[in-house]
Amino acid sequence: MSIAANIESLQIDLKPIGVTLIAVSKTKSNEEIMEAYDAGQRLFGENLVQEMVEKYEALPKDIEWHLIGHLQSNKVKYIAPFVSMVQSVDSLKVVKEINKHATKHNRVIDCLLQIHIADEATKFGFDHAELIEMLRDEDFQSLQNIRIRGLMGIATNTENEKVIKEEFYELKMLFDGVKASFFRKEDSFDTLSMGMSSDYNLAIEKGANMVRLGSTVFGKRVIKHYKVKE
Repeated sequence: MSIAANIESLQIDLKPIGVTLIAVSKTKSNEEIMEAYDAGQRLFGENLVQEMVEKYEALPKDIEWHLIGHLQSNKVKYIAPFVSMVQSVDSLKVVKEINKHATKHNRVIDCLLQIHIADEATKFGFDHAELIEMLRDEDFQSLQNIRIRGLMGIATNTENEKVIKEEFYELKMLFDGVKASFFRKEDSFDTLSMGMSSDYNLAIEKGANMVRLGSTVFGKRVIKHYKVKE
């Protein structure tokens, strides 16, 4: 199917159940993104700051850009003027840096706190104890130019659905607990972002209301093989 057809099909499935689609556009051309845009998609996710900045400058300004990859504190300044949401906040240092640059631009930047739920050391995120420690931190509580909208997590890259379901379930339970303990009066704490193309149905089953889909929207990446000349 075409990108437009994929978008239409996904929205038919996701909108009625209140799940927001982030089209993961990393490595995708502006032309591919515009095909999704023309089909009505406005929320796009990027992994790399430089790639996001280049696309922001070239593409329509009503696109809402979500940073979903690891964010280094020294790169916050490049996206602070326009980023719609940072989904990959994984340290108090990054939170403070986002707040600093949001203040400079007279903005409040929406953030998700990334939780390490996968059985993989290569993935980023708070563990449960680190999360609670930060939420109780007075410096964190004093920040005025960020808005914590919820949590994000990436499950283990495995074909074992039981493992994936357990990780998503734990994140949903953590989300509910954090909401009740720290954001009970904040209606804006409303987003649980989990699930990618390989596992988003499991994520929705366990309570996700935002999914990040790349190949399901844009098609699988074609890997070209070239013969070596002898």
